[in-house]
Amino acid sequence: MTVRTPDGDTDFEKDLPGHVRQTLADHLQQRRREAAELDPAVGEAAEQLSEFVLGGGKRIRPTFAWWGWRACGGAARGPEAASTLRAASALELLQACALLHDDLIDESDTRRGNPTAHRRFEAMHRENDYAGDASRFGMAAAVLLGDLALAWSDDMLHSSGIGAEAMARALRPWRAMRTEVLSGQYLDVLGQVRGDETPEAALRICELKSASYSVQRPLELGAQIAGADQEALTALHRFGTDIGVAFQLRDDLLGVFGDPEVTGKPAGDDLREGKRTVLVAEAVAAARERGDDASLHLLRGVLGDPDLDEDRVAQAREALESLGAASAVDKRIAELTGSAMLALHAAGLDEPAASRLAELAVAVTDRTH
Repeated sequence: MTVRTPDGDTDFEKDLPGHVRQTLADHLQQRRREAAELDPAVGEAAEQLSEFVLGGGKRIRPTFAWWGWRACGGAARGPEAASTLRAASALELLQACALLHDDLIDESDTRRGNPTAHRRFEAMHRENDYAGDASRFGMAAAVLLGDLALAWSDDMLHSSGIGAEAMARALRPWRAMRTEVLSGQYLDVLGQVRGDETPEAALRICELKSASYSVQRPLELGAQIAGADQEALTALHRFGTDIGVAFQLRDDLLGVFGDPEVTGKPAGDDLREGKRTVLVAEAVAAARERGDDASLHLLRGVLGDPDLDEDRVAQAREALESLGAASAVDKRIAELTGSAMLALHAAGLDEPAASRLAELAVAVTDRTH
C-alpha cells in the first residue's frame, strides 16, 4: 500500500488533530478503493466506516501517543515524526472498532448526534425491503464493520514506516491494549447480567475498558517508538493510568448529567443501557450504608430500563446527588488528576511535551463532552 509522506518540514503540532485526520483520510481512501474492488456493496460498507472515523472525535488517543513520543526525545518534524504520526493515527481505527461494538452491545440509537451503525444498516434493510429480520442484519453488519476497523488499525500500524526495532517495542503496548479493552468490555457485559454493584468491579472495568486504550497505552506507544527508558515509561504509566480513569469518570458523569446538545447522546442513556459505572456503584453503596431503601429501589429500577423517561432520569439524578455519589466521583477525578500531575512533574520529561501533557490532563478530565 502506498503511503503519502508529508514534507520534512511539516509542523504537525500546529494542528495535530487535523494532521491525524488527514493521515486517516489517506489510509481510508486506499482501503475503500480496495474494498470496492472486491464488491461494490463492500465498498459502500467501507464508506460508512470511513465516514464514522472521519466524521467526529477529538483525536485524544493519537494526541497522547504523539506527546508520549515527544516527551521521550522524538522529533517534532521529519520522516520519523511522520511515521510516528501514522502509527498513532491507527489508534482511531481501534477506537472505531470499540465504539461500533459498544453501541451494538448497549443497543444505542445515536452516536455523536447521528444514528449508530447498526441502526443505519437496519434502516437500509427496511428501505430496500430485504428478506429476513432488519435488526439482525443491522447487528451482523455492525459487528463486521467493527472487525474491519480492528483489522485496518493493525494494517495502518504495520504500514506506518517506523523502523523494525521501534515496531517491536510498539507492539508491546499495542497487543496489551487490544486485549485489555476487549477484556474490559466483556467484564462490563458480565457485570450487567450478574448485577455486580460494587465500586471495585466498576473501577476495574473503567481501568481496562477505557483508561488503558484512552491514555495509558497510547502514551506508552509513542514513548516506546521513541525508545524511552524504563524510568520514563514508569512515570508515563502512572500518569496515564490516573488520567485515563479520571477521563472515564468524567464520561460517567456526563452520561447522566451532560447536556444532550453537547454530548450528542440522549440524557440518561447510560442508565437506560444499564451501565454499572463507578457513579452508580458509589450511589448504591451509599444507599445501602444509609439504609435508604427508596433510593436503592429507584436506582435498581432505572438501570437497564429502555423506556426510561425524562422524569425518571431527573429522579435518578436527584438520588445520585443526594447520596453524594456525584460529588464523590468529582472528588476522585480531582485526586487522580492531582496524583497524575505529581508523577508527571517528577519525571523530568522533555519540553514542550511535559507542559502539553499537563494541559491535556486538564482538558480531558474537566470537559462538557
